[in-house]
Amino acid sequence: MSDTISTIRSDFITLMGQMVESHGLSPISGRIMGLLIFDGEARSFSDLATELGVSRGSISANARLLVARGSIMKENRPGDRQDYFRISDQSFDVMLQTLMQRMLDMSGRVRELSDRLPANDAEGDGPRRRLGGLSQFYAAMALGLRQAQDHLTGDE
Repeated sequence: MSDTISTIRSDFITLMGQMVESHGLSPISGRIMGLLIFDGEARSFSDLATELGVSRGSISANARLLVARGSIMKENRPGDRQDYFRISDQSFDVMLQTLMQRMLDMSGRVRELSDRLPANDAEGDGPRRRLGGLSQFYAAMALGLRQAQDHLTGDE
C-alpha cells in the first residue's frame, strides 16, 4: 500500500472513530467500522486488535455491539477457530435508520416540552414557537433521512 493510501486509510479510520463517538458509541466501534469499510474484506478478531492497537477485550465488546446493531457481520471459517468480521451489506441502511430514529425521538421529546408550556401565556409564546420549530426541524431531518434511505436502496 502506498504511503498516500496508507495515510488516507489511517485518517479515515480515525474519522470514523470520531464520527461514531459523536453519536454515542465508542470510538473503537467507529474505528472497527472504518477499517472494515476501507479494506472491504473480513478481518480476524486478532487482526482487528493488532491493527487498531487495542485490547482483544475491547474488540470483543465493540464487535458484539456492532453485530447486534447490524453494522458488521461475524463469519466463521471451516477449520479456523477465530471469528472474522466484515462490514454488513446493510451497514449504511442501519446507520440511516439509527439517525432517523434519533431525529424522530428528538422531535417528539422537544414537542413534549413545547406542549407543557402554558397556552395563552405571552411569556411562553416565544419558547413554544421556537421549540415547535426545533421539533419540526428534527421531523424534517428524519424525513430527509428516510428519503436518503429510499434512494440508497432503490425504493424511490
